[in-house]
Amino acid sequence: MTKKHGVNPYGGDSGIAEALIDAIREGAIAKRLSKRRATRYYDRIRGKIVASIEERGERLGPAAEFLLFVPDVFMLMFRLLRDPRVSATNKALVGIGIAYYIMPIDILPEAIVGPMGYIDDLILGVFILNKIVNETDHGVVREHWSGQGDVLVVIRRVLESADRLVSPRLIAKIKKMVRIGSKGSDPRPNGRG
Repeated sequence: MTKKHGVNPYGGDSGIAEALIDAIREGAIAKRLSKRRATRYYDRIRGKIVASIEERGERLGPAAEFLLFVPDVFMLMFRLLRDPRVSATNKALVGIGIAYYIMPIDILPEAIVGPMGYIDDLILGVFILNKIVNETDHGVVREHWSGQGDVLVVIRRVLESADRLVSPRLIAKIKKMVRIGSKGSDPRPNGRG
């Protein structure tokens, strides 16, 4: 599979989710992502984001604050993927989130738009985490959170701000990926958005 500047090689809006599901079924995520690799990925994206905020924080506007959650959401999903208390269905959905972060398939490609390209990764991750929070003991999710503040507050803030961070069209694509991955309903609280 190859990606050129955000072009979806699978076609259609659901192509990204289908490609990610294929990768998860093939075991690509489990085989490729050790704790060491996850930590390196975390460190790399945190470094890029922090450097970008230091360099052009004012131009990033309110998104700068949310960008700092990107690596923490990734690491939370990685830890939930390995936790036996998380259902197999939710682990599959978390796998989609992790794959979206690390695979070269993206709606907002970081290589072109810079660190702002991580906003779609964050929103997808938070939609997935919101579903998990509604089906898993909150203590499990909190136990694995290493970011600033209460993870449930972070999830709620990102969900409430998603419409201001990206376009409605992008929100619709992200929702569709979550629905395809979970075979569930709208991941937003009260179906908003």
